[in-house]
Amino acid sequence: MAKFPTVDAFVSPAGSLEILSQHEIQSLSRFGHSNCYDLLRNCLLAVLNCGSEMDDGHALLQQYPDFTVNLIERDRGIQLHLQHAPASAFVDGVIINGIREHLFSVLRDIVYVNHKLQASGLDLSQRPEAITDSVFRILRNAEAMKSARDPKLIICWGGHAISREEYEYSKSVGYQLGLRAMDICTGCGPGAMKGPMKGAQVAHAKQRIDDGRYVGVSEPGIIAAESPNPIVNELVILPDIEKRLEAFVRMGHGMIVFPGGPGTAEEILYLLGILMDPANHGIPFPFVMTGPASSKDYFAKIDAFLVGLLGEHVRDYYKIMVNQPEEVARHMSQNMEQVREYRKEHKDAYHFNWRLRIDPVQQFPFEPEHTAVAALQLDREMPADQLAANLRRIFSVVVAGNVKAEGIARVKERGPYQIHGAPDVLEPLDQLLRFFVEQRRMKIEGEYVPCYQIVN
Repeated sequence: MAKFPTVDAFVSPAGSLEILSQHEIQSLSRFGHSNCYDLLRNCLLAVLNCGSEMDDGHALLQQYPDFTVNLIERDRGIQLHLQHAPASAFVDGVIINGIREHLFSVLRDIVYVNHKLQASGLDLSQRPEAITDSVFRILRNAEAMKSARDPKLIICWGGHAISREEYEYSKSVGYQLGLRAMDICTGCGPGAMKGPMKGAQVAHAKQRIDDGRYVGVSEPGIIAAESPNPIVNELVILPDIEKRLEAFVRMGHGMIVFPGGPGTAEEILYLLGILMDPANHGIPFPFVMTGPASSKDYFAKIDAFLVGLLGEHVRDYYKIMVNQPEEVARHMSQNMEQVREYRKEHKDAYHFNWRLRIDPVQQFPFEPEHTAVAALQLDREMPADQLAANLRRIFSVVVAGNVKAEGIARVKERGPYQIHGAPDVLEPLDQLLRFFVEQRRMKIEGEYVPCYQIVN
């Protein structure tokens, strides 16, 4: 195996971990030797890999098998002692400031969830309101909610493996959003998660906006495959995919979806499952799907899939706008006033959407285990929002089997996930997944071997 240049360094924090009590320092130091060490190490290595084209966490660990991290107690706080860290994260032996911030964001969030949040006594196993409260606390602890700002945080979803044309288009949309003083929040990785931030950053500079937000929201199971891109200036790590998705919709004021694969389909279905819930009728949440002219067929496939399974009325919840970056941004900007007035009238916070009801099936973590996958109900007789929620889980399973180390290991041990359901649901599901393969929107190296099997 080729040797990759490495660096040993002591790194001190900046921000929320800069000032700590002696008790907090000791607790952090003990945490560094706990059962969560591997999780912390893997996430920190992913952050140090910022800017790399690699999207395989297992391969990254193989490249840097000797990478270790120790938490060192200091009177003024805590230090990270990094050994055999990727040299690309350093300039003349000094760590890049943005990467340093991300390192301590990871430490902050993982420690908070695994130490302080669990110690608080919140029951996350049976109480949906406790899950929402935990998402709120994690975001508040990360200082990711800005109560003094008007609604203007636009969530951008889309694939990390997209064409150059699609990437440039996402950048154009971000640019138009930035000219209108919108902030950007994405999954923090490359591709459609980086493009809108890069475009907005240029527009903010032109408008002399010096407090533009580029918020990255991730979770431990996926951060190694989507290391934070360099533009992210606020990074938050949620403990699982469901809390990550909830953080997006609670924080955000509007949604834009660019082309992507199973992960993007999962996100679309998650949001539709919430918006279609009768309890959320009338809550303004602008939702646009967009891409360059070449993505017209892509969105036609997505639209046909959604209408075919969820009904014609599903189109009430989204707009498809192809090759219209300026119109997309204008639509979002105009809808922000509606969002602001609604929140004001209903005394809901601008920084956290408390009024949205999220069904427990969307909140409780779904373990991508073979028995649980086979038991998922997929039937058009189900309420549309419930069918959307279960379809979301199916796409989550495909993501796990494609890119997450645990899912890949399960497929290797037990074979493909078995997906059961009614034929009139399974057929369009199979067609959409095959379309993703044809367009190489799966994680594909050579010939794609499906991690799933459709069982009629």
